[in-house]
Amino acid sequence: MFIQTEATPNPETLKFLPGKPVMDEGVVDYTDADGAAGSPLARRLFAVDGVTGVFLGSDFISVSKDATPWPHLKPAVLGAIMEHYLSGDPVLEDGASAEATADGEEDYLEEDAGTVAMIKEILDERVRPAVAGDGGDIIFRSYRDGIVSLAMRGACAGCPSSTMTLQMGIQNLLKHFVPEVREVRPVA
Repeated sequence: MFIQTEATPNPETLKFLPGKPVMDEGVVDYTDADGAAGSPLARRLFAVDGVTGVFLGSDFISVSKDATPWPHLKPAVLGAIMEHYLSGDPVLEDGASAEATADGEEDYLEEDAGTVAMIKEILDERVRPAVAGDGGDIIFRSYRDGIVSLAMRGACAGCPSSTMTLQMGIQNLLKHFVPEVREVRPVA
């Protein structure tokens, strides 16, 4: 088994490509070991000292770390991923679920449903594929009075360039296609 790695815009996160599907549908973002109880793969990764986050995408795994240098951590992460795939264990155990788009409540007024649908379509078709290429995901949270709130996950969460991506790239894109949008804000 050959596992490729790719740098992400976030220096604390690497993207691992096992050459096999990771998630059949949806994504899962684990921000701590306690939350990873339903995923044998995530549990193995959190068992590596220094791992602080695991994001499972369709064909990639983004792993975030603490201050431990990647040259010290990368071999153990590669080993944990290889061990998982050789074990035959599922990525998610029965009962554990992946969410395709969001893991929280969305907030918008009923009369804004058409605007929100356009925003989500642009995010799904134009933004999400680019963000996944960097090892992350973007989630719609709310729309009120022309202000769109979005959450970044995976490699994009905590990335030094994520604010610039949201405000310069995504905000400009949404303003162009959805004139009602005035501003895009990040949320945790």
